[in-house]
Parts: sequence; structure tokens; C-alpha cells
Amino acid sequence: MTCTIWLTGLPGSGKTTLAKSLGHRLLGLGHECVVLDGDEQHAGYSAYAQRVNIFSLAEAARLANREGAFAIVAAISPMSVDRAKVRTMLGARKLLEVYLSTPLAVCERRDATGNYRRARNGELAEFTGISEPYQVPRQPHLVLDTFVMSVKDCELRIMKLLADRRKTIRTPELMAMQPSFKDSVIRHEMV
Repeated sequence: MTCTIWLTGLPGSGKTTLAKSLGHRLLGLGHECVVLDGDEQHAGYSAYAQRVNIFSLAEAARLANREGAFAIVAAISPMSVDRAKVRTMLGARKLLEVYLSTPLAVCERRDATGNYRRARNGELAEFTGISEPYQVPRQPHLVLDTFVMSVKDCELRIMKLLADRRKTIRTPELMAMQPSFKDSVIRHEMV
């Protein structure tokens, strides 16, 4: 059974990098997978624009799951109420919420687009983390700090979460982490 892995966090927290890397890993293991990046469909930073973007991404993820593919979504998704609606749209059993808890100061240092600088200078209104809030998820399935963890380490944690939720996922790294994977592959529906 496939699911949606929803990566949420501040701009610059590493969502896109992790989503693309995880997508390559799943494809390499023979799983159908689609990566949906909120930055690629970006219509602005206003609450309304982000809400429209989030629900569009959720619908695309739902369709991918229905067709048997994993969906990996990289989206700021700053508001708890919007993430709750995504959970309803996808179904709680189909959603793995992963919060990238990378500190704001680190995200600002990574500012490849210059948006944090522009927001701090008042040139960019409604920018999440500066002039707009980011509501930290209360109970994500996984919390990862890309400042202290490598992309590979983050991938492994997500892969382990998928395996723990009864997915058919086998990698040498996971088999080394849990010797029981060597003898059997769990092929049941998600808990």
C-alpha cells in the first residue's frame, strides 16, 4: 500500500533536496513514486496562495496514491488547519507527516533565493518565518533537523518509518539496522 510523505518546514529547511533524494531512492528500489514540490507550483507567499498550493499538491498526491505510487510532497504548509485538511483529504492512514525542524537561522543562511533577505528588508511581504507564522506540527510522524542530519540519514529515518508502517521496503542499510528484515519482508497494509 502506498502513501504520501508530506515534508513540511520553513523555507530553506531542506524539503526539496530531501524529497528529490528520497524519490530517487524509492525509484531505485522499484517503487512507483512522484515528487511534488510546492516551489515548482508556487503562486506566492500569502496565506491564500499557500492554501491553494497545498490543496492542489494534496489532490495530486491523492491521485498518485490511488494509482499505486508513493507521493513525496515538499511544501512549507505553515498552518496547522491546512495540514489537518490535507490529512482529511488523503486519509490519516495514507499520510506520513515529516517535520523538518531546521532552525530559522540555518534556513536564513541557506537562503539561495534571497527571499529571507528581501523579507527582512521589507521587500517581500507575507514571507513564512519572518512576517508570517509557521505553526510547528503537534504530532508529526517524524521530526528531522537537516542542520544536524545528512540527507542520507534523513532518508534512512523515513525509510525505516515506512518499513515500520508495514511497507515492502528493503535496503541494505535497513537490513543492517534490523536483522529480521534479512529473513522476511513485511507485506501488510499500513497500521
